[in-house]
Amino acid sequence: MEIIFLFLISLILMLVGLAGVILPFLPGVPLAWLGLFIFAISTHFANIPLITVLVFLGLAIMTLILDLVIPSLGAKKYQASKYGVTGAFLGSLLGIVFFGFPGIVIGPLVGAVLGELLARKTIEQATQSAWGAFLGFLAGTLVKAVLILIMIGFLVISLF
Repeated sequence: MEIIFLFLISLILMLVGLAGVILPFLPGVPLAWLGLFIFAISTHFANIPLITVLVFLGLAIMTLILDLVIPSLGAKKYQASKYGVTGAFLGSLLGIVFFGFPGIVIGPLVGAVLGELLARKTIEQATQSAWGAFLGFLAGTLVKAVLILIMIGFLVISLF
């Protein structure tokens, strides 16, 4: 009975983490990893091996880094200048510092536009760079959602 209770607590954390992929005020992947970790440690890593937990920890850390970098890559893909790419990156950093998790979305967009305007690009070109930053954000969101779903899969399979 205890394992079912632990499973449910872990699953709830993971589902809240999945919601955190869309709701920017929740740290999605870290919450999902915490759910996996709680279940693994409470079962003494019998159902989910330590190496699996550590691999997912590494992937969770990588997603936090990607949240900062991928909007810049998206802006670059849409032919942003160095100023636009740098603006998207700095916007990611400053956005999260000053606006919390909503800043992850807002910061790169504003940063890309400001960077492009600083490079004397037209508003249309600046908007295109911001669009690239937004698409980068969406790609990162997809990666996080897939990672959390895989973690949930590992949790479910560990019961059998």
